[in-house]
Amino acid sequence: MRGWALVRNTGLLAYAIAFVWSFAYNGLPVARLAVLAWVGGAFVVGNIGKSWRLQIRMVRDLVFYALMWMSYDYSRGIADTFGFPLQVEAPRNIDKVLFFGHDSNQLIQDLLYRRSTPWYEVIFSIVYFTHFLVPVAASVYLWVRNRDEWIRYIRRFATVLFVGVACFVVLPTAPPWMTASDRHPYQIMEQLSRTTARGWSELGLDTVGVLLIRGREWANPTAALPSLHAAFALFLVLFFWNKISDRRIRWATALFPALMALSLMYFAEHYLVDILAGWLLVIGSFRFWNRWEKRRTGTSDGPAEFAVRPGG
Repeated sequence: MRGWALVRNTGLLAYAIAFVWSFAYNGLPVARLAVLAWVGGAFVVGNIGKSWRLQIRMVRDLVFYALMWMSYDYSRGIADTFGFPLQVEAPRNIDKVLFFGHDSNQLIQDLLYRRSTPWYEVIFSIVYFTHFLVPVAASVYLWVRNRDEWIRYIRRFATVLFVGVACFVVLPTAPPWMTASDRHPYQIMEQLSRTTARGWSELGLDTVGVLLIRGREWANPTAALPSLHAAFALFLVLFFWNKISDRRIRWATALFPALMALSLMYFAEHYLVDILAGWLLVIGSFRFWNRWEKRRTGTSDGPAEFAVRPGG
C-alpha cells in the first residue's frame, strides 16, 4: 500500500509539473474537452494501484463530472434563446440607488483607470482569472484527497451552476460593458474600458490574455445575473473556511471575494447587484445542503455552518 501511495504521489507531482509547463507555454485550457482531459488525468493518476471497485467508482465520478460540465455549457449556451426580455436598465438603476445616484462602474473607473497599466490592475487581472482555474483545481484536489469532501463540494457547486443558468434563462441581463458600448442600440452609459487581459500583458503572459479574449467570443454575453465569478470566489472561502487552522490566514481569505467584486466592477463585467445575487446564491446553496446533510447524518459541516453563522 505504501508503495502505491508513493507511486501516486510521484505521479501527481509529475502531473502538476506538466500542467504548469503547459500553462506557461500554451496558457490555461479553456475548451471544455481539454479541461475534462486534464481533470481525467488527475483522477486516473490519483487512483493508481487502488482496487477495481475504486477504479469503477472513479469512472462513475468522472462521467458524472463530465456530464455536469457539458450540461452546464449546453444550457448556458442556449439560455438567451428562450425569448425572455433582456434586462438593460433595471440592474443599472438598482446600482445607482446603491451608489447614491452614481453609475458604480463609471465611478470606479474614474477613480482607478489609467492609460498605462497600473500595478493594481495586474492584481485585478489575476484575481479575475482565478475563476477559470481555482474552482476546478479545488474539486480535483478534494477528489484525490477525500472523496466524501468532494461529494459535498460538488453538491453545492452544481447547485450554484444550474440555479445560475436558470436565472440566465429567465433574466438575461446586459452587463455594464454592453450597456456602455455604442455597438448596441441600448447604450445607456458612457464608454467603459474592458481591460481584463491587460494585466497579463504587463506580466509578459499574453497567451493568458488571448485566451480570455477568445473566451468572450463563445460565452453568452447576457449571462450576467448572478455573477458566477463573484459566486465562486465566495464559494471557495466558505467551503475551506474551517479547514484553515490559522485564524489570521482564514480571515485574510475573506478579502478574496471582495477583491473579486472590485475587479469585476472595475473591468465593467458586472454591476454590484449581479455580485450580490451571486453571493446570495452561494449562501442559499450552502444553507440547503447543510440542512439536508444534517438531517441525513445528524451532524452539520463546517463550511455550511459559516454560511449561516459567520465566524462559527
